[in-house]
Amino acid sequence: MLNGAFMHKKLAVFIIIINFLLLISYANTAFCQEPIGVKKGYWMEYTVSGSGNLPEGHDVVWAKMEIIEVASDGSKFWANVVSLARNGSIYSAVRDFDFAAGDVEAWIIIPANLSPGDSFYDNLANRSITIEGEQTRTVAGATRVVTYANSTERYKVWDKATGMYIQTIDTLPDYEISANITATNIWQPQVLGLDQNVFYIVLAVAVTAVVAVAAAVIVTLAFHKKK
Repeated sequence: MLNGAFMHKKLAVFIIIINFLLLISYANTAFCQEPIGVKKGYWMEYTVSGSGNLPEGHDVVWAKMEIIEVASDGSKFWANVVSLARNGSIYSAVRDFDFAAGDVEAWIIIPANLSPGDSFYDNLANRSITIEGEQTRTVAGATRVVTYANSTERYKVWDKATGMYIQTIDTLPDYEISANITATNIWQPQVLGLDQNVFYIVLAVAVTAVVAVAAAVIVTLAFHKKK
């Protein structure tokens, strides 16, 4: 009996130690990985304009950025950026993102849910970029919380929940490029503060109720008229 009780105690201690180690491992993973707010299939479209001595591939009027893959461990992801030039040429390039390594591709996607005072690392600039402010805006037909930051070369505004940029002004020595979001599949446009689909459901229910009441009134009046 004593040996059995002793073995049970050893097993309990062993289980506690294993759970503790797993908890530490999970905590390390959670704190080491930057939050990725995008999913495969997310896309945004933009109108683009430029001025000055624009390099080849930068004289564009429209662009679309779509997430094409997210690593199973959530450590990195890839986005395909398609651009339409003024002369009708189409450019396509896959961008690699790894927040832990500072791969943010000119800040077009950054870690999600950063607030003013938080920062992300940009390996090309070899420094951390601090979020300067936060606002609530109407973005592609819906109310969204956005964040923004500046440098000598660029001004970026991001959708806070995803980290994807919604506005940019890049000012380089020989040229300037600006872009603004026009459409996305991440959220639905809102009508009177409601998701578009919810609004139409509410409207349909309201119309159905009005029709039902009107029909009931007509039937009641007709019944009393016969009497």
